[in-house]
Amino acid sequence: MSILAWPLAEVQAAEGKTGSSQTKAKKTAKTKQAAKTKQRVKVKYKNKKLALKKQPRYQAAGDAELDRALAQGNLALRSHSALVINQATGEPIYTKNPDVETPIASITKLMTAVITLDAGLPLDEEITINSEDLDRVKGTGSRLPLGATLTRGELLHLALIASENRAAAALSRAYPGGRDAFVEAMNRKARSLGMQNTHYVDGTGLSSANRSTALDLARLVDVVHRNYPLIRDISTTGSYDVEVPGRKRARQLAYVNTNALTRNKDWDIGISKTGYISEAGHCLVMQTQIAGQKMVIVLLDSWGKWSRIGDAQRIKRWIENGGAERLASRAGRPT
Repeated sequence: MSILAWPLAEVQAAEGKTGSSQTKAKKTAKTKQAAKTKQRVKVKYKNKKLALKKQPRYQAAGDAELDRALAQGNLALRSHSALVINQATGEPIYTKNPDVETPIASITKLMTAVITLDAGLPLDEEITINSEDLDRVKGTGSRLPLGATLTRGELLHLALIASENRAAAALSRAYPGGRDAFVEAMNRKARSLGMQNTHYVDGTGLSSANRSTALDLARLVDVVHRNYPLIRDISTTGSYDVEVPGRKRARQLAYVNTNALTRNKDWDIGISKTGYISEAGHCLVMQTQIAGQKMVIVLLDSWGKWSRIGDAQRIKRWIENGGAERLASRAGRPT
């Protein structure tokens, strides 16, 4: 029932309980009440229309205020740690707590993909999801049923696109030497890339002991973008389907990229990975091209579900409006 209609309904309900001697009086009350309700509806709709007319002006004022803030280098990001690097020069153009070590959640899966590909294991080899792949850390569920058999390539797609934990767990389990060898390879690779403040304990990122810094992750994103074309292709795919067994027949599971910006035509993204556990907050790493410049963006520990996307949009708008150049000029650096 509409909230606006409740007074009329209340009058109608009361009428059914009165005697015939009160019918005329109740009808009069009903008419008066209906007239008042109608008037309130008209006023409400009139105010709503006025608000809609004023909205573009308010929006324009908000946009202008945002542009002024961005021009001054005040991005007001919600992420606790943030780093934007010009990939061509290696120069950081925006920093916010870049050296703070923090849990990184499913950003971990970017290294999981690297180790899988470094091993040169066949991507068409079939791997069956089993009880060892269940989440014993956070107790999260999965759409991948036990007994589902997928190729290593399909698992890689699900781990990177949909951040599927059982897929990542299966990839580490099927590594030569098992999970211990896999995690050892992850940490060895991190050290070789100069990621001195990074430590991995599993291939999913479910443990808060998977830790890194924005600076270390920027190094990883840069290396992956330059040297791993398959990860580039997979991580920026907007959606992906796989076939799994059902009760009576096989069924298709549709997965979408956890980074909505990969489906946004205004963005040119080369690498993408999101992450979230409560200890890490909402995280996002990307390689992207903005205003003709290749950029690496790292956003860690954002406090709202959509804040990391909002932060990325602010950074993009800031760069497109020349904010980075103005900041560099004020700092005395060549633009």
